[in-house]
Amino acid sequence: MTTTPSLIDRPEAMFQLVRARQQRGARVGVIPTMGALHEGHLSLVEASNRACDVTIVTIFVNPAQFGPQEDFQKYPRTLESDLEALAKFKVDAVFTPRNEDMYPPGYSTYVDPPRVAQPWEGEHRPGHFRGVATVVLKLFQLCPADVAFFGAKDYQQTLVVRRMVEDLTVPSRIEIIPTLREADGLAMSSRNRYLTPPQRKQALTLSRSLELAAQMVAGGERASHRILAAMHAEFAAAGITDIDYVAIADPDTLAAIDEIRSPVVALIAARVGETRLIDNRLLTP
Repeated sequence: MTTTPSLIDRPEAMFQLVRARQQRGARVGVIPTMGALHEGHLSLVEASNRACDVTIVTIFVNPAQFGPQEDFQKYPRTLESDLEALAKFKVDAVFTPRNEDMYPPGYSTYVDPPRVAQPWEGEHRPGHFRGVATVVLKLFQLCPADVAFFGAKDYQQTLVVRRMVEDLTVPSRIEIIPTLREADGLAMSSRNRYLTPPQRKQALTLSRSLELAAQMVAGGERASHRILAAMHAEFAAAGITDIDYVAIADPDTLAAIDEIRSPVVALIAARVGETRLIDNRLLTP
């Protein structure tokens, strides 16, 4: 049995629904998304269904987190198919705020993101995390859920959101759900639909290089530069040359690590064709 969730586009209606349910003792979960939903997003919905009485999904393609040369205009808007996918779960409402309600004329207030936003994505996408932090805080104000669910694929984003919530005393608890992958290892992403079949095969280099890094660490390698060199060799062999970063970093601060003495995170951002993909993996010596 499937039931299409109700759509709410007015901020005041969204706020009133959440508060009304909470006043009746319900635990409310929210999954903030930009739509173009895939199985990874739906795993967050499943997690909310398990942990909460009420599940809200937000769909808003946030212009504030896209740079001038990025894909805001062509970012997939697939509301009809998104609703069909969500109908298979218990979703109480889908919040689709209008751009003019989120950023009305004269809007000028933005959230300065925490320090963990500065490296990696912060260097290659200036202003991106300011837009993320701003929209997430606004969504938490309009949909003040008890728990918010995010995917681990956007590793740096999860750190930014967790630190922002802690620093600004936002009462919502943050739950991070493991990355969902295709059978061949490719991390699920809304941008995967941009890939041609040959590019889709090339894109496996991201997960393959992360697996290589994990194997090297498991085999006793502790020097980051040797692991990074092996990962870069994988990209070169696949013909991928447009790489923003391949990094091994502290999992809490994202500072680059030279020698692996404790768990670290390997991070990748690269373009396959014109499609920018990211992936990560925790490495434990």
